[in-house]
Amino acid sequence: MGEKGLRGETGPQGQKGNKGDVGPTGPEGPRGDIGPLGPTGLPGSMDPIGKPGPKGEAGPIGPQGEPGVRGIRGWKGDRGEKGKIGETLVLPKSAFTVGLTVLSKFPSSDVPIKFDKILYNEFNHYDIATGKFTCHIAGVYYFTYHITVFSRNVQVSLVKNGVKILHTKDAYMSSEDQASGGLVLQLKLGDEVWLQVTGGDRFNGLFADEDDDRRADGSATASIRISLVTN
Repeated sequence: MGEKGLRGETGPQGQKGNKGDVGPTGPEGPRGDIGPLGPTGLPGSMDPIGKPGPKGEAGPIGPQGEPGVRGIRGWKGDRGEKGKIGETLVLPKSAFTVGLTVLSKFPSSDVPIKFDKILYNEFNHYDIATGKFTCHIAGVYYFTYHITVFSRNVQVSLVKNGVKILHTKDAYMSSEDQASGGLVLQLKLGDEVWLQVTGGDRFNGLFADEDDDRRADGSATASIRISLVTN
């Protein structure tokens, strides 16, 4: 065989050949970049409303809101049943009425007169041994006393805790005479009130006999007749 000859010149381009058969699918290429957002599409058709979903768990309690506007006053309710009868109120009481007798007439001066005729002293607030009334219930008391004057002049004082607060005088004019006094007093627990002759035995003409006695009484105010007015 001889030596390889020189390469010849390129010949003219031939006619386009027929399309070849589709080759096999190649491997998937890498994912491309996200393209720009397209325009909003037309609304879709309205499907029927579905069934409610299951109830969710309760959330945390929120902050307290502002008070609302006051509502309109409601209708008057029906009358309730009658209540049971309560206990009767027991008011404190203090009272006494005492008088002189033939044994205690013409009492000594400057000491409490000891009225020995007890007309009323249920609570024993008047002490017959001392002639004094002692306050056991603080309040306002009214004291009154009535005296038959005979044989001598009369001068008596209503005394509270040793202080003379009311004076009564009456001159004997040859026949029996009457004298009296009364006073409202504010007393506190333990206060003492009594009636006494003042000025000596020339002024102790407080008389009493079987038909006529001197009487004193009081009630949460005081006297030789006294009673409690209020507490």
